[in-house]
Amino acid sequence: QVQLVESGGGLVQTGVSPRLSCAASGATFSSYVMGWFRQAPGKEREFVAAISRSGGSTYYADSVKGRFTISRDNAKNTVYLQMNSLKPEDTAVYYCAARLITMISMRPREYDYWGQGTQVTVSS
Repeated sequence: QVQLVESGGGLVQTGVSPRLSCAASGATFSSYVMGWFRQAPGKEREFVAAISRSGGSTYYADSVKGRFTISRDNAKNTVYLQMNSLKPEDTAVYYCAARLITMISMRPREYDYWGQGTQVTVSS
């Protein structure tokens, strides 16, 4: 079992480029595909980005492609989400998630473990 703790959120202005972190503990981090999801008020949780166990493959939602970058450091048991060119519509609670099965998935229900989430509020 893995425990996930996100950090790095807060109130940010457009033009600022925060980086979210998700620290994992309790299991072999490199065994997990990692994903970032977000949920805005009144909306369903949606896929943002995912990264393979080695970090060699990444996938992005169309809405963030070219603006966000997912990466991981298996030595530090941490996955990151660099967020550039933020827009007010990026405002949401951001969650990291871990999936034990090798293949990357964009479906929240296919992830096994979740963090508690970190709020990102973008003001223009």
